[in-house]
Amino acid sequence: MSIYFLGINGIIGSGAFLLPQTIYKDMNLMSVFVTICAALTVSMVALCYADLSSRFTGSGAAWLYSYHAFGRFTGYELGIYTCFLGCCTYAAEIVALLTILKTLSPVFSNHVVYYGIAIGIIVLFTIINLFGRTIVKLVDNLSSATKMITILIFIIIGAFFIHKMNFTPVIPKAATLGVGPYFKHFGAAFSVVFYMFTGFSFIPIAAKQMNNPEKNIPKVLISVMITVTILYALMMLVAIGILGSKMVNYSTPIAVAFQKAVGDWGYVLVIAGMLISVIGVAFAGSFNTPSLIASLANEHAMLSKWIGKKNKHDAAWVAILLSAIITMILITQSYLFLVSCIVLASFIQYVPSILAVIKFKHTNEFPNNGFKLPFGYVIPALALIISCYMVTNFTWKIILVGVVVGVLAAVAYFFIEKDEKVEEKHQKYLSKMRNK
Repeated sequence: MSIYFLGINGIIGSGAFLLPQTIYKDMNLMSVFVTICAALTVSMVALCYADLSSRFTGSGAAWLYSYHAFGRFTGYELGIYTCFLGCCTYAAEIVALLTILKTLSPVFSNHVVYYGIAIGIIVLFTIINLFGRTIVKLVDNLSSATKMITILIFIIIGAFFIHKMNFTPVIPKAATLGVGPYFKHFGAAFSVVFYMFTGFSFIPIAAKQMNNPEKNIPKVLISVMITVTILYALMMLVAIGILGSKMVNYSTPIAVAFQKAVGDWGYVLVIAGMLISVIGVAFAGSFNTPSLIASLANEHAMLSKWIGKKNKHDAAWVAILLSAIITMILITQSYLFLVSCIVLASFIQYVPSILAVIKFKHTNEFPNNGFKLPFGYVIPALALIISCYMVTNFTWKIILVGVVVGVLAAVAYFFIEKDEKVEEKHQKYLSKMRNK
């Protein structure tokens, strides 16, 4: 259940409460259909991760899979990009939190207050993480449960205040002018919803700190995707049913919808749930990212050993401090810029991971243990096409950021000494798995 809640926290964040307005603007009532379509397509990528996580017990997710499939350098590059993704997610949720607070009081627009709170949150999360997995698990479970209860209250009570007349128009007039305009609007909404699901890739990152990960992670990945899809679709349906076309006028549509339904207490409840949701995803990022950095250093010596050092609570304290410093730098950027960086980094880790599934199916290396992807190569092929679609949404600025991160990582790679013992251990492991 703790892995399940970690997955919920990793996916449901600021986007669930702030982005329905943007999605509705492009597709009106069809937003619900777009949400389900995006969920199905992202789930194909998630199924590839489920297949891979059933083959390995180590921490790291995308970088670990690419390392075993395509070699040390590819795994290293994916590791750096996944670290970048984790820090961007961590920073984006903190920026989203402060953006929400700005709507409540102008005092949060003051730079001293803004950055003081942001840095204070990062410091608090850092201290909690330094005391190891027990406290992390407790905080994560509480925030995830609170978040789900808030969403369920909105859906169940809000359903009684739906007006059928608000379900028109079904689709924007601009999207009915032809195939081209329709797919333009559909694609814009689809990209936003796609972002709302990207957090699933963090679930296998701390695999070594979980019990029986090769069997539990695939189950959790599938159950989390089903849960989140149902919640997103129902949230969108209820919000549209209450607000109708007025939904485009509000930056916090879910909170305003509940306010219209039950009064001011509804607004306060959803805003509180929204803040907890955002904090939960930020907290998940503060836990997952250091775990990833530590796994790069400890499991395969892709980073200097001192980066993976742990304290008496089994917490990777150097990696925790390092991720906190990087996040403090990133919070100076805008929410939309960080979201674009998240989508880019997600694309970069999805493609090699999907290709790894195809390779392992072909070579029969690293047998599955607990879950096996059905239908042969069909799901990986579809997942690859869907992932490549994301390229059409990148600006040259974001692509440049991705190139710079990759080049700097490649340069640093040649200054990292290889640990011969680790390499020898890895080759023995490969030999053992091939013999199976």
